[in-house]
Order: sequence, then C-alpha cells, then structure tokens
Amino acid sequence: MDTPTMQEREPTTVKEKIGSYRWTICALLFFATTINYLDRQIIGLLKPALEQQFNWTESDYASIVTAFTASYALGMLIFGRVIDKIGTKLGYSISIVVWSVAAMFHAVARTTFGFGVARAALGLGESGNFPAAIKTVAEWFPKKERALATGLFNSGANVGAVVAPILIPWMLGIYGWEVAFIATGAIGFVWLAFWLFLYEIPAKQKRLKKPEFEYIHSDNESAGEEADKTPVKWGKLLFVRQTWVFIVGKFFTDPIWYFFLFWLPSYFSTTFNLDLSKPSLPLVIVYSATTVGSIGGGYLSSYFIRRGWAVYKARKTAMFIIGLLVVPIMAARYTTDIWIAVGLISLAAAAHQAWSANIFTTVSDMFPKKAVSSVVGIGGMAGSVGGALFPIFIGFILDYYTRMGNIIAGYNILFTICGSAYLLAWVIMHFLSPKMKQVQL
Repeated sequence: MDTPTMQEREPTTVKEKIGSYRWTICALLFFATTINYLDRQIIGLLKPALEQQFNWTESDYASIVTAFTASYALGMLIFGRVIDKIGTKLGYSISIVVWSVAAMFHAVARTTFGFGVARAALGLGESGNFPAAIKTVAEWFPKKERALATGLFNSGANVGAVVAPILIPWMLGIYGWEVAFIATGAIGFVWLAFWLFLYEIPAKQKRLKKPEFEYIHSDNESAGEEADKTPVKWGKLLFVRQTWVFIVGKFFTDPIWYFFLFWLPSYFSTTFNLDLSKPSLPLVIVYSATTVGSIGGGYLSSYFIRRGWAVYKARKTAMFIIGLLVVPIMAARYTTDIWIAVGLISLAAAAHQAWSANIFTTVSDMFPKKAVSSVVGIGGMAGSVGGALFPIFIGFILDYYTRMGNIIAGYNILFTICGSAYLLAWVIMHFLSPKMKQVQL
C-alpha cells in the first residue's frame, strides 16, 4: 500500500491545526438572520387575510411597511453606534430581545395604527442584526474569508424567506394569524440562549485554539490599530468617501429587496391567482434561489482574491457581474406564464443577495474594526430610508393602476426600476472610490 506523502497530507493537517470555531460563530449568525427574516416576512404572507379582516388598501399596507423601514433606518444608526461601544455579544442580545417581543406584539394589534406600532418596534429591534453580524465577521475572519462568511450567514435571510411560505399558511389555517406571530417571535429566545453560551470575541474565547486565533488575525489591522477600540464619531465618518460608497450601494438596492419581501406574495396572488392560504411553491423557489445567490456571491469575490486579484478589484468585478444578473427582471412584464416570471424574479432575488454578501464585506475591507458597525449602521440607515420611501411610491402606483383596472401595469413599472437599480449604484460607487482604499482613522 502506498504511503501518502507529506504534501498530500498537509492541507488536512493544516485545517486540523487551525480549527473551525469561527464557522460555529458563523452558524450562530446564520440562524439569527433566519429568525430575523422569518419575523420580517410573515406580514407579507398574511397580507391577504389581514387586508380582508381590517379592510386595508394598498396605501394602508404601504404605510405599515414604511413604519417598519423608517424605524429600521433609525435603528441601524443607533445600533451601529451602540454595538461599536458595548460590543457584539451584548449588542446582539439586546437586538434580538427587542425584535422578538415586538414580533409577538403583532398578535394583539387590532387596528392599522396598532400594526404600524408593532412593525416600528420590530424594525427597531431587527436593525441590530446586520451591524452586529458584520462586526462579528470582521472580528472572527481574515479578509479572504469574510465575503464567504457574510454570504453564508446572509443566506439565513433566504432560508427564513423559504420557510415562511410553507410554515405561515399552515399556521394560519390551523391556529389563526395571531398564533403565527407569537410562535415565530418566540424562536428568538431559543437562539439567545445559544448565543450567550457560545459567543465571546476571539481574545476572550477559551474554546478557540491558538493556531485559529493567529489565522483569524493573519491579515487584519496592525497591533496598534487592533488595540485602539475608541469608536469613531459619525461626523468624521460622513466626511470619508468610502462611507458614501456603502451609503449609495445600500440606498439604491435595499428598497428592491423590501419589494421582493413584502410585495411578491401579493404580486403572485393578484397576477397569477396564487392561493396564499396554502404553501406557495413559486415563493419557495424564489427565496430558495436567493440562498444560492448569497453563498455564490460571497464565493465569487473570495475566488478572485484566491486567484491573486486585489481585494477591491475582486469585489467590484463580482458586484458588476451581479448587477447584470438583475437586468432580465425587466422582461417579467412580457410573460403571462407564472413559471417564467418565477425564473426571472428568482434570478434577480438571488443576485440581490449575492450583491448584499459583497457590499457588506466592503465595509470591513475599507474600515478598521472599531468603525465597522457604525459604518454599517449609517449605510443601513440610508438603505432603510430608501426602503421607507419606495413603499410609498409602490402603494401609490399599485392603487392608481388598481383603479384603472390594470394592476399588472403597475408591477411592470416596479420591475423596470428593480432591473436598473444595481448597475446605477455600481457606477456611482465606482466613481466615489475607484480602488476602495483602506481608511486610516
């Protein structure tokens, strides 16, 4: 029998020495993001039932969505700053407690205003997820793995969106909409127990092996920068061009994802008579595709980096390719076949999550750890401002075309906007910072 050479055994040996506790942390982020989007997605699936019970118009529903996104925008700014001050462990814990309680509070709402208040509270709590998760990735992963790690945990958003169209109609039919809100909200407290037990920053984590600790810090900031934990003021960050790269990217593209989350169920219901009281295969396919996009997008730029590309070139090339993949959604206006529409929308939704995996990673590429959550919060706020304005436009357009007896024409306008948003964002981002140079703060 041939004996394996040292070269043949080395990769496995190196992996064993390094360890993989950072991927355990990534799994925690994945499940938190899954719960985050399950709680967020539920109202879109319950929309037809709630519209019937509470006599909502499209504009009423848009106002409820806007309450969420406006609160989410404010919360991103607040949590971004708070997490940089108090750390990821406590910051993430506060965030999930707030959003889980708010999710359960929907069950007692009986008016449009009541749902608006519940959604605003949910938005405030959920806004802590990404500032905490992105900072955690920056703490636990070297740059060459961050896009992949971000793509993996961000795929939890897609899993939550996939589970929801199966779970929520079933719960609605058997237990009613109130129980659906209570049950999904309560899951957050299960995650919290695992988080408190398993998480610490690498310097304090006793389960972490020394080789893995050294690997995590192999291409991070210098020792002096690492030791400087002083949060950077917002005013200073707003005068940095690289901050505006992230702001622009989020402002133009986040509203598209909100449209996919909150209006796709209604689109399939009104356009193709999809029964949302039953598990919805088209929605499962769309949101399943986003999982592939999230992981694939993170892998793509990481692949380019492993090939020797500069980090900025890898990220920008990946994001340009991803932007092109959204354009075909404009053709959805020409089809009367639900499965062609599913294919076009699936491609665009997957591309959004691939974009998201990369744009979040640009923050940890350009900024030191002490500023990561603050920049994510500022950019997240910009994305949520766009997400708060876009639903108002959506509600106006759909109500107008509903009165005209042609709601499909309204969706056609919205798909055209979706198809052009990413390339527009990419062009502006490129001219703001062509090489995405690292910021010294």
